[in-house]
Amino acid sequence: MSYDQINPDVTQKINKMLYWKCQLIGWACAAAFWEVNAFLDGGFNLSIGLVHFILDVVIGIGITHAYRSFVVVRGWLRLDLKQLAWRIIPAILLTGLAYMAAESVKNYGIRVGADRHFAQPFTGFLRQNFLILTATGIRLMAIWILAFHLYHYALLQIKTSTENARLLLIAKEAELNNLSSQLNPHFFFNSINTIKALVASDPDKARRAIDLLSELLRTSLYHRDRLLIPLSEETDLVSDYLELEKIRFENRLCYDICVDKSLADRHLLPLSIQTLAENAIKHGIAKYTGGGLVNIKVEKKAGLIKVTVQNPGLLDINDRANGLGLGNLRDRLALQYGDQASLTLRQLPGEIVSAVMLIPDL
Repeated sequence: MSYDQINPDVTQKINKMLYWKCQLIGWACAAAFWEVNAFLDGGFNLSIGLVHFILDVVIGIGITHAYRSFVVVRGWLRLDLKQLAWRIIPAILLTGLAYMAAESVKNYGIRVGADRHFAQPFTGFLRQNFLILTATGIRLMAIWILAFHLYHYALLQIKTSTENARLLLIAKEAELNNLSSQLNPHFFFNSINTIKALVASDPDKARRAIDLLSELLRTSLYHRDRLLIPLSEETDLVSDYLELEKIRFENRLCYDICVDKSLADRHLLPLSIQTLAENAIKHGIAKYTGGGLVNIKVEKKAGLIKVTVQNPGLLDINDRANGLGLGNLRDRLALQYGDQASLTLRQLPGEIVSAVMLIPDL
């Protein structure tokens, strides 16, 4: 959430303060430059120079602020550059002429007030200074108006890019949450079937299975609103899941979890390793009468976190990318990490299937 969204009133006040500071500093610098030139030309009068300085600042700010108020009311700040182009040119000419008129009145008034013998009529004074004041006004207004619109155009582009990025993030979070909501029922449905099979045959194991399932449920609900969780929490969940499945398969299931301790605080997608473990049970252990070993290893590799899950089985090449679990996980990895993450299945010698997930080491 941006600062504008948190407190728009305060942000608006800050923007207004910045605008007036820029106005005052910019026109004060321009007026000071003209006074320095007048001083270098000789015959400089400090009192008259001070009056010129103050009135030049007032005229510059007055005209440009009137222009700003006009474009805000007319909605010009929401226009693109092509729409602005044919409006800016006449605006520069009109504000330049307004500057010329104001400066002519100012200069003539100061001249009359400072020199009692000055008797030139205003029309003659205007004809004499018209071209130079008009050129100066158009040049100044062109600089100010172009800078003003380019600044607001840049702000508009930044705001648009930020909003687009925010919308993409919201869409990504929504899709991730949707995928997670699909995965949780799938996971718990399988766990309930495990308990169901034990209720009649071994009530003690069924009670232990219910305890494990309740812990898994609690953990899953706790993770529900988090896109990423620590690796240590994910491996604890996997350990509970495999213990639950071992109650069901007994000696047919052995498992080993080996995790690099330095990676314990790294974050990854919830139920990512668990999905691989569940796939190993469903397509490996469950299909082999003699069962086998589910070996889980988490390690560093070339700036990535490598998760390897191996189980007995034969890989069905035609069904490699299918299934809710692995398909869901691939979608979540792509949404969270883009092309920085991958999930591959390989057939190893000795009827061993290896699932390898690579994610950035963040």
